[in-house]
Amino acid sequence: MRVLITGNMGYVGPVLTRYLRGTAPDMEIIGYDAGFFAHSLVGAEHLPETSVDRQHFGDTRDLPEAVLDGVDAVVHLAAISNDPMGNRFERVTEEINQGASVRLAGLAARAGVKAFVFASSCSMYGYAESGARRESDATNPLTAYARSKIGTEQALKQMELGGMAATCLRFATACGMSDRLRLDLVLNDFVACAMTTGEITVLSDGTPWRPLIDVEDMARAIHWAIGRDREAGGGFLAVNAGSNDGNYQVRELAEAVARQVPGTRVSINTDAPPDRRSYQVDFSLFRALAPGFLPQVSLDASIARLREGLERAGFRDGDFRNSKLMRLKALEGHIAAGRLAEDLRWANRRAA
Repeated sequence: MRVLITGNMGYVGPVLTRYLRGTAPDMEIIGYDAGFFAHSLVGAEHLPETSVDRQHFGDTRDLPEAVLDGVDAVVHLAAISNDPMGNRFERVTEEINQGASVRLAGLAARAGVKAFVFASSCSMYGYAESGARRESDATNPLTAYARSKIGTEQALKQMELGGMAATCLRFATACGMSDRLRLDLVLNDFVACAMTTGEITVLSDGTPWRPLIDVEDMARAIHWAIGRDREAGGGFLAVNAGSNDGNYQVRELAEAVARQVPGTRVSINTDAPPDRRSYQVDFSLFRALAPGFLPQVSLDASIARLREGLERAGFRDGDFRNSKLMRLKALEGHIAAGRLAEDLRWANRRAA
């Protein structure tokens, strides 16, 4: 099987590639990435992309049809991947996260690709007070990032897919260790704070809900979606990807980290106004459809892997929120240096 992974040089890609190499060693893996975060390595002993069979560099807005020749499955990870970046680059977020995604799906369908896996997000539920959200419940997107995910799903649902099965994995909030670690994710941030300053400051009152999924379990879900039978969910499927046990309040996450990093103080702003991003998610459909690919990494294991990985890398940066490990800061650094334009196209390629 030949699989194209877009955005393979981000946070999820290195873990996904390693997982697929271990579970499907005969799979041919092709990477396609703009390279924005290629330099954001943490503790890696080798370049993760040495595990792919071919690596292409390019903007998904311009992905050539020829890249899809002979491809059996597309795993579409490439995106402006969080709310701060979406707010800073709102128009570009729509172009990349939605416009380029829909274009790629169309190209894939015409090329005879059998499976299209779209990395969607539970963030589309936004603020939900009436219990855990199911796939059939109304969405409430609060950010450009969340709106782009819904827009792509809706377009895929209406698209003529032919024989291609499209699976939209509405992932819980990602966490866990990766060779290209992100520290702009709630659990990862808490672990980094505990290790560098000995204190976790929760800016909200600690009550907002977040569902979590370790990046290794994201890889497990993607593997299922690559081989999903159309009879298991239909030609188009949008499914919450995570575990019902993975719904936590933010204060619970801070307390769990403090238990594993002795001496950590937890400060919660009990007077803070309500956080508008709060939702629990029901993952029962995923459990029913993919019983052999369910999340296996516990919260404590995710924290332990993060701590071990950061210790191995000699991480000591108490000012990490201004570092390249924050995706927005990495992009702003490229722009400030003149390498990247405001439309997030490489300046040297533009000049060429």
